[in-house]
Amino acid sequence: MNNIELERGSLLINLKCPECGAEYDAAVSNTVCLNDACKSTLFANYDLTQYLDKSILKDRPANMWRYHELLPVIHIKNIVTLGEGLTPIIPLENLKQFAEGNEVFWKDESGNPTGSFKARGISAAVSKAKEIGIQAIATPTAGNAGGALAAYAARAGIKAIVYMPKLTPQIFKDECRLYGAELVEIDGNISDCGKLVNEHAIANNWFQISTLKEPYRLEGKKTLGFEIAEQFNWQLPDVILYPTGGGTGLIGIWKAFDELEQLGWIGSKRPRMVAVQSESCNGIVTAFNGGHHNSEFADGGFTIANGLRVPKPYADKIILKVLRDSKGAALTISDNEMSAAIKEIARNEGMLIAPEGAALWQAYKKLKALQWIQPGEQVLMINTGSGYKYLENIDI
Repeated sequence: MNNIELERGSLLINLKCPECGAEYDAAVSNTVCLNDACKSTLFANYDLTQYLDKSILKDRPANMWRYHELLPVIHIKNIVTLGEGLTPIIPLENLKQFAEGNEVFWKDESGNPTGSFKARGISAAVSKAKEIGIQAIATPTAGNAGGALAAYAARAGIKAIVYMPKLTPQIFKDECRLYGAELVEIDGNISDCGKLVNEHAIANNWFQISTLKEPYRLEGKKTLGFEIAEQFNWQLPDVILYPTGGGTGLIGIWKAFDELEQLGWIGSKRPRMVAVQSESCNGIVTAFNGGHHNSEFADGGFTIANGLRVPKPYADKIILKVLRDSKGAALTISDNEMSAAIKEIARNEGMLIAPEGAALWQAYKKLKALQWIQPGEQVLMINTGSGYKYLENIDI
């Protein structure tokens, strides 16, 4: 890959189950832990005893592969990139009356290839798939992940098969087809898509990259955490709000902070993590506020935030543990509230954000009113995608 130093490759050792500790060879195809009592998402495990200085980042490309030592691709030639990552941190400007003593920022993922943060995880997963010789990749999607897979698979020369709910806005379907993916529309939600992907992938020998049912999308998403640390000059914000469907980014950010601390790049301070869900799919919120370690299946039907219609995240236990360990919070936002937030932010801040991101603005205001967010605290909201892709859902 051009402009990336070749003197030091990935520090990847193997894959490890965070629950039972089982280890797996990262040079072959893996999905989840094979322990029947566990079946956990697998985490990429790196040799963090190696000395790395932050100065290695100087003059590196402005994309997520600037952290290639802490990403799972061993040989640089296998990296499949379209320039994803290193998205901007944008301070609140014209809605400062809602800050009242806080510094409030957006990390805006809308400028990523295919318009969302999904580019990060898909870039990592497709790159690793290329490295281990995968020929066909299948995924269920609520929209953005399907478009990202279609684009990166086209770049890699790998076949992509995308399963998508029929109620998904047409632009997401057109996007997949334009990139040459095989699109399968399903009369149901993303969980229904996931069941069919699993069945058909086994029959056709496709590699599945369903959310957190393989190890590498998480690795791409964790680069959000690396960037947050770097962009805040290695001093983390006090609160991070994250729209939680599958929860890969929330888990990935937390994993990134742990790895950076082990390298000595940051201290032990951690943000309080906030999971924000749609009222339509509120299983994580219900479980967290009820003190449970697992979430229940919850699907109230259509929501304008397609990415939040995930009835039961596969890694619910890990999501809930991150929220507890960070002393965080979880709350739901209605479609009407999201729609109002989209307009308020567009008309005052000049940002047309995704409904998932808009949910965070309403959550921030609620937490501020409850004094859960304290004066003087830095707050960061992760806008996961572009609102342009959701115009079909939005009442203008």
